[in-house]
Amino acid sequence: MSSFEQHMKVAVDAVVFGYSKQEGVSVLLIQRKYPPFQNSWAIPGGFVLEHESLEEAVRRELQEETGISVNYLEQLYTFGKPGRDPRQRIISIAYFALVKSAQFQQLKASTDAEHAQWFSIKELPDLAFDHQDILKMAVERVQAKIRYQPIGFELLDKVFPFADFEHLYTSLLGRDIDRRNFSRKVLALGILDETKEFAKPEGKGRPSKMYRFNEQRYQQLEKEGMHFEI
Repeated sequence: MSSFEQHMKVAVDAVVFGYSKQEGVSVLLIQRKYPPFQNSWAIPGGFVLEHESLEEAVRRELQEETGISVNYLEQLYTFGKPGRDPRQRIISIAYFALVKSAQFQQLKASTDAEHAQWFSIKELPDLAFDHQDILKMAVERVQAKIRYQPIGFELLDKVFPFADFEHLYTSLLGRDIDRRNFSRKVLALGILDETKEFAKPEGKGRPSKMYRFNEQRYQQLEKEGMHFEI
């Protein structure tokens, strides 16, 4: 076999989706401080150091470039098309996360980032590198996942009206849903416990029942193989 030497680096990128009932879904972006794509907006990320695991690297980059840390990151895909970075051959492993954007308003850009900012998913700037493709795949992954597995309860208050859960879903899916069918399927799973509390009515409407997420029941259904489709 002929010997050869690879000249490539490994990077990580983090697509962080934020959610609030008032503003819907947003994406955390950084403005690049240095070339290439200086001053362009991009997904937070950077090179993996020799001593780091991939997850350690993506958490470090998030902390350095935006000042935030998240509890859960899920690996999305590996992007390695030649020419995706003008500097050299770079393989990037992308991750995504869902967070309450209201808990991460104090952003602090550093290292390679000039600024860090939340952008509405409906009003995104042009992105550097192939980050538009990464973001598109992350959106598709989240939308596909929530069609068969109820997710995002950590984005809601501990006690919430069912309408808030509906709003979360319509925001993540980017479309309306059959409310009656959706309510029937979710409540049939037994993952929401009805409380004795009621939400304050808006206008002359009736008070809404308040629910609490039953994490133990949810984990049990995950092990058994949850069937949920909208």
